[in-house]
Amino acid sequence: MIRHLLSGADLDAATATRILDTAAEMATVAGREVKKLPALRGRTVVNLFYEDSTRTRISFEAAAKRLSADVINFSAKGSSVAKGESLKDTALTLQAMGADAVVVRHPASGAAHRLAEWVDGSVVNAGDGTHEHPTQALLDAYTMRSRLGRLAGLSVAVVGDVLHSRVARSNVLLLSTLGAKVTLVGPPTLIPVDIAAALAPDTTVCYDLDAVLPTSDVVMMLRVQRERMTDSYFPSAREYARRYGLDGPRMRRLPEHAIVMHPGPMNRGMEITPEVADSPRSTIVEQVANGVSVRMAVLYLLLGGNNA
Repeated sequence: MIRHLLSGADLDAATATRILDTAAEMATVAGREVKKLPALRGRTVVNLFYEDSTRTRISFEAAAKRLSADVINFSAKGSSVAKGESLKDTALTLQAMGADAVVVRHPASGAAHRLAEWVDGSVVNAGDGTHEHPTQALLDAYTMRSRLGRLAGLSVAVVGDVLHSRVARSNVLLLSTLGAKVTLVGPPTLIPVDIAAALAPDTTVCYDLDAVLPTSDVVMMLRVQRERMTDSYFPSAREYARRYGLDGPRMRRLPEHAIVMHPGPMNRGMEITPEVADSPRSTIVEQVANGVSVRMAVLYLLLGGNNA
């Protein structure tokens, strides 16, 4: 098993499958009266979040607590970071406190990799800038496998703001490793030049959403990250929704078995309409639930499962 989880590229097919299989076992804990395992008793997991987060931070906290780990939630706001403390000095502080694992979210791409150089414990990348978010890709893959029964051979359309999406990058890397075929869809201004070739040779790019819908097993809608946009990447929100938003008529063009995903939070009415988000085809709520099981599996295998 790997020591850190920093990128989707860290996972070969065997390791990724082991995590997904372990997550399936962890999911059974949610159905118990007492949702606890003693696997990480005596271990300390630090959630080091420099950016606001709801789903990811709470998901990691729930995962660690269900494994009986001691959890420390560290927010940049109200800490020495607000006084100018560097990431390295914060890392050395956590090291001195004996953190066994550090789950980090940071606005700078590459921050998780630097942190891994400074601490002895395992580092899990919970999102670094516009770079990667590997546990989101794992929970997405787990959700696809749970709904559709397989990953190999699936056609997955990842739609929208690819330029600013760490979720898209991790998904392309992981899904390609597991045998799915990924198509990146969006306006040319939001799909970096040569990104498909740089991430995975079999990945393709299409600028026409309607063209890919009839052959897609999975459509993953990405949030338009307007907070990261300093320029005008499309004429207007209305025009974006018209060209690249998933609404009821577009959803009905999908194959009967196809599912709709979104990493959240959603811009309802822009990249996805309420009709689609709340439909039986939508896995959005499942993804949140599956995130706890997948993150339990990651923490277990990094910290406790090597000797299991």
